[in-house]
Amino acid sequence: MALILTRDDYFPASNLPIAVAERMPQPSFPPHRHEFSEIVIVWRGNGLHVLNDRPWLITCGDVFYLHDSDCHSYDSVHDLALDNILYCPDRFRLALDWGQLLPAPQSEASGGWRLTTRGMVQARTVISQLERESRKTDALSIQLAEALFLQLALILRRHGYATDKPWALPEGEQLDLLMSALQGGLGKPFDLATFCAQHQLNERALKQLFRQQTGMTIGHYLRQLQLCQARYLLRTQDCLISEVAARCGFDDSNYFSVVFTRETGLTPSAWRQQFMPSRPALLDKAQA
Repeated sequence: MALILTRDDYFPASNLPIAVAERMPQPSFPPHRHEFSEIVIVWRGNGLHVLNDRPWLITCGDVFYLHDSDCHSYDSVHDLALDNILYCPDRFRLALDWGQLLPAPQSEASGGWRLTTRGMVQARTVISQLERESRKTDALSIQLAEALFLQLALILRRHGYATDKPWALPEGEQLDLLMSALQGGLGKPFDLATFCAQHQLNERALKQLFRQQTGMTIGHYLRQLQLCQARYLLRTQDCLISEVAARCGFDDSNYFSVVFTRETGLTPSAWRQQFMPSRPALLDKAQA
């Protein structure tokens, strides 16, 4: 059973609508739910974020909008640094339509969210102010904290984009362009040299920047993205293992099975069967 994180443990007073919980670094944490909503913004490092049983590879710039009905956990973390902006919608005093400002929580059918480099710089400044004001209990500080939360929500809307809609990327810098290309092209080969030539970028400098910000090489990040997508498809889709491999960017389904087994300790078919034990295994020569 998932842990329940209560309001009393995270909000200094019962009238405060917002709290900031800094996690630098964020350790592995078991499945849990909240008595509040939450925005997660990742600043650096990498890890596995499992949200409602769907795994997400996370690194700098990833954003998640969580409601009290969501269950999530962190695993396989490496120098993962993030901020949790906690909020109780029922305590807000500004007469705003927050549903228009805050995207709906991620569902199994939706993609994740990312924040551009420019947006991260702006968000950091606001969160720093918000962290100070959200500790205070006087009326003016509470109003200011809510106003700062509004400013943060607007920054996330202006500079954020859905990973399953990479063409909607706002004006971004070189790391944003690369992340968008990697997230949006899992089913086809990615050539870094071609990408750098297309965008007039220095390949060596981009590799160094990527590793500095994420703690991973570009190739490792792409492979982990592909495997996260494979876990999700195997759990939720009835397609053959060979089709899962192709949709995740593997030309050879046998090689996919080798890589998947090495990473998870289970073959693709065994991974699928642990979630659907009563269903016969799909016939596919590459399942084993």
